[in-house]
Amino acid sequence: MKVDYNELKQVAIDLLAQRGVTLEDIAKITLEIQTQYYDDITLEYCLEHVNHVLSKREVINAVLTGINLDMMAEQGHIKEPLRSILMNDYSLYGIDEVLAYSIINVYGSIGLTNYGYVDKLKVGILKDINDKSKNHERCNTFLDDIVGAIAAAAAGRIAHTK
Repeated sequence: MKVDYNELKQVAIDLLAQRGVTLEDIAKITLEIQTQYYDDITLEYCLEHVNHVLSKREVINAVLTGINLDMMAEQGHIKEPLRSILMNDYSLYGIDEVLAYSIINVYGSIGLTNYGYVDKLKVGILKDINDKSKNHERCNTFLDDIVGAIAAAAAGRIAHTK
């Protein structure tokens, strides 16, 4: 079976949207990361780089995998004790970050430092994704790391092209 990654990219974008995340939301995080380094940077420019990141096979695969695992946990399709670990985004689980590394490594080590920054500060929509008072029945264990990693990778891509 031949995989059409243009189609899968759209599936990934649609899954992000179903989880309440737009590409513009991700681009806003990228903009926040890069504003201090480039006076002329725009949201549109960041959005272009987010789109490039989402065109990479590894990124598409990580998005599809992570979001599906979150949804499976919500729906009870993952057995205990893993389901509780995912539903509560257990801080020492770490596999969600490992999946994010497959995204940030696409553009080199700068992606890792960018990711650490957004993951620690919960920049932009990451704050909403992690707000358990709003999302108490949702599992966003992988989603927040995926979104942060895409933004960080886009920032890394910008750094490589400017």
